[in-house]
Amino acid sequence: MTTYTAKAKDIVKNWVLIDAEGLVVGRAAAIIANRLRGKHKPTFTPHMDCGDNIIVINAEKVLLTGRKRQQKTYYWHTGFPGGIKERKADKVLEGKFPERVLEQAVKRMLPGGPLKKKQMTHLLMYKGAEHPHQAQNPVKLDVKAMNPKNAARG
Repeated sequence: MTTYTAKAKDIVKNWVLIDAEGLVVGRAAAIIANRLRGKHKPTFTPHMDCGDNIIVINAEKVLLTGRKRQQKTYYWHTGFPGGIKERKADKVLEGKFPERVLEQAVKRMLPGGPLKKKQMTHLLMYKGAEHPHQAQNPVKLDVKAMNPKNAARG
């Protein structure tokens, strides 16, 4: 008995549409990361890109639980001495690229390496409800129906 290893010709990539409106950031990111890796498929192979293409719409309408919207801080460094910068989550969500909150959460849930960069190219995020991928006939994934905790309560 040998372990199954997927070959490049055996991999089938589907298109999945996720509406992020009202979803909790961490829970949505975990589901998206698993779909990007292909862990939901029985033919999952860790060293191959066997995940699906994910389209996320309404990425600016995600929710942060508790007081994370005011307290969570994103840091980056400019590369110059003393160049540490920071921005709170509410400023990012109100800014020019609010989809970066969910995108960074997904990126940090994937294992590092060259495969991570390739898998992130299969994640397409959009601010509004419109996307230019109608021709791919994406299948809608209802994340809210998977678990009541995935969406905002009350």
